[in-house]
Amino acid sequence: MAQAPERVLSIQSHVVFGYVGGKAAVFPLQCLGYDVDVVNTVNFSNHAGYGRSGGSKTTAAELNAIFESMEQNELLMPTRLLTGYIPGAEALSAVEKLASKLKHSRPSLIYLLDPVMGDAGRLYVAADVIPVYREMLPLATIITPNWFEVEILTEVQLNDFASLKKALSILHLQYHVPNVVISSIPLKQWLVDALPPSIRPPDGDHLLCITSSITDAPPSSSTPSLVHAQCVSTIPGYFSGVGDLFSALLLAHFHPHTSDTSSRVPGATALSEAASQALAKTHTLLQVTHEQSMRLPAGERQPSDDELDGADPLRKTRRMRGRELALIQGQNIIRGADLDDTLPLKLWDSFWSQETVPTVNA
Repeated sequence: MAQAPERVLSIQSHVVFGYVGGKAAVFPLQCLGYDVDVVNTVNFSNHAGYGRSGGSKTTAAELNAIFESMEQNELLMPTRLLTGYIPGAEALSAVEKLASKLKHSRPSLIYLLDPVMGDAGRLYVAADVIPVYREMLPLATIITPNWFEVEILTEVQLNDFASLKKALSILHLQYHVPNVVISSIPLKQWLVDALPPSIRPPDGDHLLCITSSITDAPPSSSTPSLVHAQCVSTIPGYFSGVGDLFSALLLAHFHPHTSDTSSRVPGATALSEAASQALAKTHTLLQVTHEQSMRLPAGERQPSDDELDGADPLRKTRRMRGRELALIQGQNIIRGADLDDTLPLKLWDSFWSQETVPTVNA
């Protein structure tokens, strides 16, 4: 729960039906005690995974008008800022200007920047947002890029352990980002080989979550940060809004100045503790969502098939709507009950000192 009255300004996408963007983030933040002010960067009927959607994007002029009116009415008073999907450079520049102003007026502002640009090698925003995101990185307290977005931001292809260390060094030392979280990382063999035995997963499909935090000591090129990691088992199927939910939970549980250290695992940081909470809750909510989807009628559990989906678009719609995140049904999970596991992230104390692992066919 929020430790004192706090207010989040959430700037990201909105859909009428389903749970992505703000719909995946605002309710969890409210469940955890935060007042949330919401600015929608798009207003769509549903997310793009359905194949058909209607609505509009919010222009830079409209965003600026909202921000200016809020400022004039003394309504811009967040203690935390969360930004997500913003499809174009002009709109993103308006958000950058606001973030800079907020950080200047309130240096203690906690800003979680989720640089939503694409996934699995494909951009789903205009390419002109990339340089704007790079300019925004120094404003952020925490960033939550996925694997592909790390490659875009750092211009480093993540194909071995050395490239992973290089990318994190760039984010910390060149862009001065104090806290980096990369979740849902596919466990290629070179990464499995690099993991300490205490973190390496058992057999079966798993994803990796990594956090990297600059400590109180000045960062150096040899040891820029403290790194923690944890593996989670994959859950069958396709889900949307998972990153938006995870980022909201991470922001909610991030308390950098707390004096309560009684629950900390050895070597924990404020970031690794927050990520542990966010990871456990997100994973448990996905399990609930999957279990619900498996109880749907057979016609709503059809496997993906581009040809059949093209002939009958409602086939895809029925499949997608049955996999919307079970946020309402899982609200006790959000509040901290009914968790399957705490999934604490563990210190990867040899991350910067260990030798580069030779590349194995992945």
